[in-house]
Amino acid sequence: MSLAKQFPVSELPRERLMRDGIDALSLQELVAILLGTGTRGKSVLILSQELLLHFGGMGGLLNASIEELIKIKGMGKAKAILLKAAFGIAMRVSKEKRAPNKIIISVQDALSIAVPEIGYLKKEALLVILRDVKCRLIHYEVISMGTLSEVLVHPREVFQLAIRHGAYSMIVCHNHPSGDPTPSKADISLTLQLLESAKIVGISIADHLIIGRDNHVSLKETLNNCFAENSDQKR
Repeated sequence: MSLAKQFPVSELPRERLMRDGIDALSLQELVAILLGTGTRGKSVLILSQELLLHFGGMGGLLNASIEELIKIKGMGKAKAILLKAAFGIAMRVSKEKRAPNKIIISVQDALSIAVPEIGYLKKEALLVILRDVKCRLIHYEVISMGTLSEVLVHPREVFQLAIRHGAYSMIVCHNHPSGDPTPSKADISLTLQLLESAKIVGISIADHLIIGRDNHVSLKETLNNCFAENSDQKR
């Protein structure tokens, strides 16, 4: 007997959404609603559970390609396209909420931009968040895409972007696809290069955040003295 048939109609995802609202539903139930139906011998709830388990949660599912999705038994091309379209709409709405003039001061402010952009990528990428003198968001952009374990970027690329947009300061972010945000020697070396360049250009770097699977590391905390010198130079 399929899992869906074991539940009374009132407890199925669509009915629970109508009765209790979207916040009452689990990710499994929300994905099940998008999929609509399961397949022979597999309810839609089981299918949605298998998707989340296979891709390691919502982050991995968001980043899965159509080709990867249809490899899961019960996922045809139509279902895969529907999921990608729904996720695309969600990401665009999220981006609209991160509109220019938003104040970016705390680490969490920066993560609200960086995590949706690069947090779920399978390769390392570097994102630059640019701010004006009042810490208002001017622009953010992924400027480099690397390998599974290394982001390839030159300080010139970072500061060219900052100068082009007239930034006063910036926050640099990059992801570790392994999920472990522990800084590597290359991460620290890049940060020190950026801080040295910042002294010359006159655009300060407020922080360099490394994003893992469910956590992050602030290199400002790790290299506090170096960031303090950069801040003093700006003043």
